[in-house]
Amino acid sequence: MIKGVHNAPTQASLSLKKASVTPVGSLVENKEKSLQATNSHITVLLDEAVEALAVKPDGVYVDGTFGRGGHSKKILAQLGSSGRLVAFDRDLSAIESGKAIQDSRFTMVHSHFSAMQAKLTQLGISKVDGILLDLGISSPQIDEASRGFSFRFDAPLDMRMDQSRGQTVADYLAATTEQHLGEVIKNYGEERFAKQIARTIIAQRNDGHAITTTGQLAKIVAGAVTRFEPGQNPATRTFQALRIFINQELEELSLTMPQCLALLAPQGRLAVISFHSLEDRMVKQFIRNQENTDHLPANFPVRAADLPLPKLKSVGKAIKPSLAEIKANPRSRSAVLRVAERTLAT
Repeated sequence: MIKGVHNAPTQASLSLKKASVTPVGSLVENKEKSLQATNSHITVLLDEAVEALAVKPDGVYVDGTFGRGGHSKKILAQLGSSGRLVAFDRDLSAIESGKAIQDSRFTMVHSHFSAMQAKLTQLGISKVDGILLDLGISSPQIDEASRGFSFRFDAPLDMRMDQSRGQTVADYLAATTEQHLGEVIKNYGEERFAKQIARTIIAQRNDGHAITTTGQLAKIVAGAVTRFEPGQNPATRTFQALRIFINQELEELSLTMPQCLALLAPQGRLAVISFHSLEDRMVKQFIRNQENTDHLPANFPVRAADLPLPKLKSVGKAIKPSLAEIKANPRSRSAVLRVAERTLAT
C-alpha cells in the first residue's frame, strides 16, 4: 500500500505483451504543432518557490523536478561562484533541455527523485541547503501528443514520464483485471464512477478491441460516465489516475519526503508545489508529523525537556498562485506551495 492513500494499489508485477500503436493522423499532427506553438511552458509559482528556498550564495540546492528549468535558472541566478545546484528529472525531453545550461555549478541527473539521496551521495553531497519539488505533469508533456498524456489528441496511449523504461498505459490495460483497474481509477482519480468505467474498459478489451490510443480510451470512458463536472471532460479523472499509477507518483513522493528530511542541513528549506489533493495531503501530513513529535498518551508523566524536538517547522501558510498568474497561465490554478524549514533537532 502506498503511504498516504487509502487502499491504494501497488503496481503489480505483470507479464505484459507489447501493445500495438496506432499511427497519429496528419490532422492530429497539425493540431499538435499548433498547440505546441501556443502553449510554451510557463513555470508555476516561480518567484514564490525560489524565494521560499531563501537561497544562500554559497549553498547547495536540489531541484527535484527540472522540467524546462525555470526554477533551476532562477536558483542559479541567485547562487554565488561557490554555490551548487543539482537537478533531477526522469523525462528524457527534460534531460535534453537541461543540456542548454552550461554552468560549472550545475549538475543534471536523469533519475526519479526517489533516488535523490543515493545519487547525491555518488556526487559527494551529504547535506543540502534547500530542496524544491514541483510535482505532477508539465505543459510540454501534455502538449506533445506522442506522449499520450492528453485526451485532446488521438495518440498512442503511453503516459510514461520516463520514456526509456516501464510499461505504458496501453500495456497495463492489456493485462490488468477489472478489480485492480477499478481501484486505480477510484483511489488515484477520486472517480465515483470507477467501477462502471473499469467494467466498460475490460468489456471492450475482452471483446477483442485492444485499447491503444488516447482517443479510444476517452470515448470508452465518456460512454461509461453518466454525470461529470461542468466544463470537464468525463475522462479527466481516469486519465489522471492512470498517469499517477503508471508513474507511481505518490509512491515516489512517499519515498522522497523522508530523504529530504535527512538531506536538509539545519535551517535548510523544503518547498513542494502540488497540483492535486492526493499529493498536497501527503506533503501537508508529512510536515505536520515532523512538527508535532509529541505522540505520547494524554497526561503521560514526562518533562517538557525530555520530549523529542520537532525536525521541521512550517514557514508561513500554503501559497497559491495570484489571480494575475492564473489569468496568464490557467494551468496554475490548482497549484499549492508548502514550505518547511529544518530545525536543529537530530
